[in-house]
Amino acid sequence: MPDDAQPSIPSPALSEGEAAQARARAGATPAAGPQDAVPEPPAVPAYLQQYPPETAAYMQPQSALQMRQQQQWQQWQAHQHWQQQRQKKAQEPPAWRAGVRPAPPARIRAASLWAVLATALLSALFLGDGLGPNLLIVAVPAALGAYFAAQAAGRRLRPWTLVWGLGGLALLAIPALRDAGWPTFLAVLSALALGSLALHGSRSWAGVLIGSVGIVGSLVPGVRWGWRGVRERASGSRDRWGPVIRTGAIAVGLLVVFGALFVSADAAFAKLLGDLVPDVSVGEGPWRFLLFLLGLIGALAAARTAAAPHQWDKAKIKPGRARKRLEWAVPLIVLNLLFAAFIGVQLAVLLRGYEAVLDETDLPIAEYARQGFWQLLWATLLTIVVIAFAKRWAPRGGARDHLLVRCVLGVLCLLTLVVVASALSRMNMYVDAYGLTRLRISVAAMELWLGVVIVLIMAAGVFGARWLPRAVAASAGAAVLAFGLVSPDALVAERNVARYEKHRTIDVEYLQDLSADAVPALDKLPEPLRSCALDAIREGLDADAPWYATSRGEQRALDLIKERPLDERAAQCRDLPVGDNGDDYR
Repeated sequence: MPDDAQPSIPSPALSEGEAAQARARAGATPAAGPQDAVPEPPAVPAYLQQYPPETAAYMQPQSALQMRQQQQWQQWQAHQHWQQQRQKKAQEPPAWRAGVRPAPPARIRAASLWAVLATALLSALFLGDGLGPNLLIVAVPAALGAYFAAQAAGRRLRPWTLVWGLGGLALLAIPALRDAGWPTFLAVLSALALGSLALHGSRSWAGVLIGSVGIVGSLVPGVRWGWRGVRERASGSRDRWGPVIRTGAIAVGLLVVFGALFVSADAAFAKLLGDLVPDVSVGEGPWRFLLFLLGLIGALAAARTAAAPHQWDKAKIKPGRARKRLEWAVPLIVLNLLFAAFIGVQLAVLLRGYEAVLDETDLPIAEYARQGFWQLLWATLLTIVVIAFAKRWAPRGGARDHLLVRCVLGVLCLLTLVVVASALSRMNMYVDAYGLTRLRISVAAMELWLGVVIVLIMAAGVFGARWLPRAVAASAGAAVLAFGLVSPDALVAERNVARYEKHRTIDVEYLQDLSADAVPALDKLPEPLRSCALDAIREGLDADAPWYATSRGEQRALDLIKERPLDERAAQCRDLPVGDNGDDYR
C-alpha cells in the first residue's frame, strides 16, 4: 500500500465479521484473540478528526505516515485539553477575588426597608434646595438602615467601626456650620469614605484603601437585593400590606385636611409650618424624583454592604523581594546625608539671619520663601513614597536587619520632620509679606498633615505597624474635620484685615470671592472697604433659603449685614487701589 494512500474507513455500524474483512482489505493486522494481550487503542490520526473516535479506533498504524498522523492526533488532543482548561480557568474568578467575595446576604429586614424608604423621602424633600443640616438629616436614617442590616447578619459593633461612623457624621456637620464650598466638598467626600470603611470594617492597607470606596460596588447589587426582599415579603404577607397602606393613606389625609384648616386659622402657625415643611412645587417633580432615586440607591447600597461586605483584608499583597543590606542601605544613607546637608544650610540661615543670605542671592524675602515651599512640600510627599518602597524591599534576615531598617528609616523620618518645619516656616514668611489666601492655607494644612503621617510612621517602627493603616485614615479624616471647623475663609479674612491694619494694603478684589464665613472678619474694615468687600458676598446670599439648606455661617452673615447695611459708596469699588497678594497674575 503506498504511503500516500489513505485506507478506507469502515462504518461504525458494520458487524464484527464485516469489520474484520474491511481491515484485511486495508492491509491491517487482524485483531488479537481473547488469549492475546489487548494493546492500548491508538489515537485517531489528524486527517480522521471529523470521524467519531469509535470509527478511527479500528485503524492501526502500519506506516511512517500513519505514525506521524497518530502523533499529530495526540498533539491535537493535548491542545484541545489545554484550551478547555484555559476556558475553565477564565470563567473562574481570580484567587484574590474569590477570597474577598462576600457571602450571599440574608433577606433584608423590614426595619432596613423602612429606613431606606425614609432616606429616599427625606432626600427628595430636603436635598433639592442646597446643602446644610439636611445632609445630617438624610444620613441618620441611612445609617440606621445599615445598622439593622449588619445586626441581622450577626456583625458586632467594634470600636473602629464606631470611630468611622461617628467621624463620618461629624464631617457632615461641616456643611451645617460653614458656607465655603471647598471645605464642604472635602468634608462630604471624606464622610463617604469613612462611612464605607465603617461598613467594611477593614484594617489592612488594601482594606483601608479599597474599602473607603468599596460601597460603590454595592450600588447595583443593593438594588437587586432590596427588590428581591420586597417581592418576597409582598408575596408572603399580602394580607398585612393592605391595612398598612390604608392606615397611611388615612393618616396623610387627616394631616392635609386639618393642617390646611389650622394654617388658614392662625398666621403664626402658618409661618412656623411653612418654615419647617419643605416647599415642593409640581414643576420640581422630575428633580425631586431623581433625588428620591439617589437616596434610595445609596441607602440600599449601604445596607447591602453592611449585610455582606467584601473581605478586602483577605486580598494578599505579595511582599517585595528582600534586598541585601548593602544594596538596600546605601541609597537611603546617601539620601539621609543629602537631607542633613540641606538642614545644615537652613540652620546656618537661621543663625546668620535671612537678610544676610538674601543679600547674597539677590532675592526678596517673599520670593525666597515661595521659591522653596513647593519644593519642600514635594520632598516631604516623595519621602513618604520612598519609605513605603524601602519598607517593602527591606532585608528580613533577622534581628540585625530589623535594627538596620529601624535606624536608617528612623533617621530619614526625623530629617523629614525638620524639612516639614522648614516648609511651614517659609510659608509663614510668605504670608507675612503678601497675606493669606485659600491656596496657601490649603497647602500649609497638607504639609502639616504629612508631618503627622511621618510621626505615625515613626511610632509604627517602635510599637508595630498593624494599626498604621487605620491610624493614617483616621488622621486624614480628623485633618479634614479640623480644616472645616477652623473655617479657612474666615481665617483668610482675619489675616488680611490684620495685615491692612498694620501695613495699610489689602486686595479687596480677592476678598470679594470669599464665602459668607468671612463676613464677621470683613465687617471690621472701615468704609468704603467694608461695603466693597461685602457687596459681592451679599449678592450670593439667599435670605429666603429654608432652614435646612442654610448654614450657620450664612445666617450669621445675613444678621450682620442686616444690622449694619452696606454703604451706597460700594458702587465706587472699582476706583479703589488693589493690593498685591503675591499671586503671579496680580
